[in-house]
Amino acid sequence: MTNFIPIFPLALVVFPDEHLNLHIFEPRYKQLITDCFANKKPFGIPAVINNKMMDLGMLVEIVEISKIYDDGKMDIKTKGVSMFKILETIKELPDKLYSGAIVSYQNYINDGSPVMMKKILELISTLHEKLGVSKKFNKPDDALQSFDVAHHIGFSIEDEYQLLEYARELHRQEYIKRHLVKVLSVMNEMVLLEKKIKLNGHFKNLEGFEF
Repeated sequence: MTNFIPIFPLALVVFPDEHLNLHIFEPRYKQLITDCFANKKPFGIPAVINNKMMDLGMLVEIVEISKIYDDGKMDIKTKGVSMFKILETIKELPDKLYSGAIVSYQNYINDGSPVMMKKILELISTLHEKLGVSKKFNKPDDALQSFDVAHHIGFSIEDEYQLLEYARELHRQEYIKRHLVKVLSVMNEMVLLEKKIKLNGHFKNLEGFEF
């Protein structure tokens, strides 16, 4: 299925069902939000990475306009609805300041492993404990999926975009698990390095090597 949507490119990755709050201040996007809200239409947020608009993005719906300022700026709440792939960008629209795109919608396969997810949550708990971070998710553990935790594990924007590209939940879980194992390994090495540096200059109680 293909469709035309107005687009609001941003330097971030939005995931399905994610709640995203935005402050709207550019004239073209104030017009976009006003149009979409009045017509009860969603809009697309393609990811921008290294100053390049990527092909994949998230269709979002406007949950509410929380505040409209005297100069027309807005605070809005949105929710991720469906991932899309841009087929064609339409930079100029009649009587509009914003751009649009012809897109196709991408389907996800929810074939995740509960055992794998449990392991991921254990790794996240270890990571957050080491960082002194306290994070509670808005779902029970047995209802969590990869997209629910991906913003909270130290992914770069490139990593998050890679996650968006995986169609299968099982592949996303494996990608997240590998990342967490790698990060925790690096953190453990840094702890050992710190201990070695602190011990440098101390009197050492070592036995001599016996020939």
